[in-house]
Amino acid sequence: MSTEENKAAVRRFWESVNAHNLAVWDEFLAPHFLNHDPNFPTPHADLQTSKQMVGVLLAAFPDLHSSEEDMIAEGDKVVVRRTFHATHQGEFLGIAPTGREVTYTGTFTARLTGGKIEEQWVNADNLSLLQQLGVVPSSGQAGT
Repeated sequence: MSTEENKAAVRRFWESVNAHNLAVWDEFLAPHFLNHDPNFPTPHADLQTSKQMVGVLLAAFPDLHSSEEDMIAEGDKVVVRRTFHATHQGEFLGIAPTGREVTYTGTFTARLTGGKIEEQWVNADNLSLLQQLGVVPSSGQAGT
């Protein structure tokens, strides 16, 4: 597949996330997909576990939406930087709903074969997310 075809596949994947339609992930992700996300209880999650974990995220933030800031592709890899916007409306990591609106970023590196994502490496700004939820002090708030 060309880098443009790989970029298109990654964009379709993110469109499905924004549409909260995880049922179509089998179209974009390889059956042996591995998601390397240090935020998951299993840092090397398979397809089914990834669907479950993103389902938990969408239940906690039912209006979650992200936008593409940058996308770079070379060979079989596509890197995308995204900005997420959401409102905390359900339990998340043991945190009761706060009703707070949050904005955070993440960088995702996907490796594709035959137009399907085989692996993804995740780096999300969860510190900022937890600060916005009020469970971790922001800089300047320490000791107050």
